[in-house]
Amino acid sequence: MSSNLAGPMQFPMTSAELVTLVDPDDRDVGTAEKLHAHRHGLLHRAVSVLLFDPAGRQLLQRRATTKYHSAGLWSNACCGHPRPGESPAAAAGRRLLEEMGVAVPLEARFRLRYRAELEGGLVEHEVDHVFTGRFDGDPVPDPAEVSECRWLDPEALAAELAVAPEKFTAWFRLLDQARRSGHTSISTASPPPSPPAV
Repeated sequence: MSSNLAGPMQFPMTSAELVTLVDPDDRDVGTAEKLHAHRHGLLHRAVSVLLFDPAGRQLLQRRATTKYHSAGLWSNACCGHPRPGESPAAAAGRRLLEEMGVAVPLEARFRLRYRAELEGGLVEHEVDHVFTGRFDGDPVPDPAEVSECRWLDPEALAAELAVAPEKFTAWFRLLDQARRSGHTSISTASPPPSPPAV
């Protein structure tokens, strides 16, 4: 697709969710329907939330089997996309409540720019704003989004990622690497494709 020198790109609007297209510096350049962005690998803004309990365990969710990509894979507490005009912080709080039934203060940690080839010819190409929060309770996940959830301590999570990375979403593997390495700025990475869930 050509560069956006002539003005913001726009795609036909439907009742489906719109995402905000951005340039590599996370500046708005237009909007697109979410599935269109994922089919064509258009760079867009996203949010991810990592939740930890007082013992340092991380809350993971297993994506519902009805999700159109990465179904049945384990991932971070929630992720999503800011609506046009919505701030990343607002989107992170909204998606955490929608997906997990959790409302806690969140702190912006870092941004990660990545491109990941997914099953079905889809592409995640995102500037992901990563937030963390503390939660000591039982989430109430939306079954349309989440099939199950669990808490894992850092050692158990690292072991599972080392032995069976294909059980985790492409973006979660990158987020975990970035967080463990003390990452604080934008970077680009392309992990291997995630196999379809079985």
